[in-house]
Amino acid sequence: MTTKTIEQALAGNGYPGRGILFGKSPDGAYALIAYFIMGRSENSRNRVFVREGDGLRTQAFDPSKLSDPSLIIYAPVRVVGTEVIVTNGDQTDTVRDFLRRGETFEDALRSRTFEPDEPNFTPRVSGWMNAGTDFAYRLSILKSAGGNPSSVQRMFFEYETPVPGQGHLIHTYRCDGSPLPSFEGEPVCVSVPQELEEFTRLIWDSLNTENRVSLFTRRIRLSTGETETQIINKNQ
Repeated sequence: MTTKTIEQALAGNGYPGRGILFGKSPDGAYALIAYFIMGRSENSRNRVFVREGDGLRTQAFDPSKLSDPSLIIYAPVRVVGTEVIVTNGDQTDTVRDFLRRGETFEDALRSRTFEPDEPNFTPRVSGWMNAGTDFAYRLSILKSAGGNPSSVQRMFFEYETPVPGQGHLIHTYRCDGSPLPSFEGEPVCVSVPQELEEFTRLIWDSLNTENRVSLFTRRIRLSTGETETQIINKNQ
């Protein structure tokens, strides 16, 4: 698989939607995590990221303009020990609950399906990472079969020995459209930098300026669990 830069993977795409990027720093010492959201409607754009303990939640920027919270207000990031869960919906909590019962990331997502927002049937994208000395991560997408609401496709991608300086990006939509076309194929292999600030800037600057809403990034030292986090909200 060809390794792209973050700019090559995102710039020029007017609407990748919501996306997850997991990777390993070039020196092999850090895990890198990113989650971004975009929006076309006033309701989707009326959001900010807010830290919640070790995790993250979405919140209405202007509560008076919040028309439908069902698919836009959720916790994108949860932490369970050295495990980090990142998703684009309330399946974050499903995965957390399954992990706490000793079950797996895959078990949790087999109990879920794509979002019920006809005609888009937005995919659920999810990631699991062990951000400890046994560093590994998994990504998943749950999507309809070509827009068929009665047929779900569940795809899982496992990365046991991530390569330093590389990451993998998955997002909900292939591009803008009506209805929005779902992401296709494997997660995109991208090169990632060493420093969190550069990682954050590369992603934010590559997202469409009109449609980008919020970005969360985190760098975790694998030997100690020490974390650094950055959040960018267009509305703040």
